[in-house]
Amino acid sequence: MPDESHHSVTTSIPAIDRRHWAMRIGVPFNQLRASSFKALYPFESRLHPIDQYSCHYLDEGEGEPAVMLHGNPTWSFFYRDLIKGLRGEYRCLVLDHLGCGFSEKPQKYRYNLENHVLNLESWLNGVLPPVSWTGGKINLIVHDWGGPIGFGYAVRNPERILRLIVLNSSIFTQGSMPWNIRLCRTERLGRFIVRGLNLFAGEATVRTTVRPLAKKVRNGYLLPYNSWKNRIGIYAFLRDIPLESDSPTHRLLRNIEKAAPERLADKPMLIEWGAKDWCFTPAFLSLWRKNFPHAKVDEHEAGHYLIEDAGKDILDNIRKFLKTSIP
Repeated sequence: MPDESHHSVTTSIPAIDRRHWAMRIGVPFNQLRASSFKALYPFESRLHPIDQYSCHYLDEGEGEPAVMLHGNPTWSFFYRDLIKGLRGEYRCLVLDHLGCGFSEKPQKYRYNLENHVLNLESWLNGVLPPVSWTGGKINLIVHDWGGPIGFGYAVRNPERILRLIVLNSSIFTQGSMPWNIRLCRTERLGRFIVRGLNLFAGEATVRTTVRPLAKKVRNGYLLPYNSWKNRIGIYAFLRDIPLESDSPTHRLLRNIEKAAPERLADKPMLIEWGAKDWCFTPAFLSLWRKNFPHAKVDEHEAGHYLIEDAGKDILDNIRKFLKTSIP
């Protein structure tokens, strides 16, 4: 059973009227209320203020918190089956990063790793009580860009962390970048490919799994990214990939990479890895093993969106891991 001494108080923040919010973020409400989408994503929406903007998040279930952080070009929809499988025993807190999913997508915001980490910190301070022996601690689940964001938060707040669960991701300055992602980062052509044609998010729905996604699932992934304006976060994440060693994000990632193995050495870690990922290749898994030799690792015949390919096995492994005692 989960550790009772770390239960948190359920937030009192009410769910929002999704009809009005859909108008605010430029997503047709008739698509949100369609039975096919509601069956996949049967959750209530809540908002957290970030400066003059609002981040969208889910808060499902009660118990020991499981915080889930998505990557690019996904959103909280990526975790829908984990939420359904865990919310009977855990409080599932799932954020849409600013610029993503059902969060606001300001056009002149400084989207970078540092701000995403600070936004995460602001949100968790808002929905969780202070850390004490009675609560305030979390199980952190990360995927893709959720890795550097989540670990950036964790090294700043190690006292918040109970356990760490890593899905295909990286917090390392080493590793190669596929040519197509490099192309999507370019100033003019990349902007047109990503924001104009929506090819980055569109291709992700067919190239990130071993088994083809159902049409309704592909539509769910693409739902919040239906216009040039609403794709700004996707392009911003690509531009922020720290390939240049003198960039602020590269320096921050280097600090996270150095600090995490020491500051998080006592945190139990589970790595669930899709071995057929063309972006986060086995070389990245080797870096995780090298830097976190105590981590338990499970590999799956799955792509980058590994929950889509191996969701039942991953859920079972996470459930078992979350029941392990904390040293």
